[in-house]
Amino acid sequence: DPLLDLGLRLGEASGGAVAVQLVRSALAMHARMATFAEAGVAEAGVADKP
Repeated sequence: DPLLDLGLRLGEASGGAVAVQLVRSALAMHARMATFAEAGVAEAGVADKP
């Protein structure tokens, strides 16, 4: 089963062109994502301790 089914039926590599942009977008989002430390996220249970 495909992960993303857009129902394309053109058969002229239009799916490949869309996939390239989708992968580029995913990589850009991943590269710009903050780490837990940068986002100020604490470990589970640490915030609950006095």
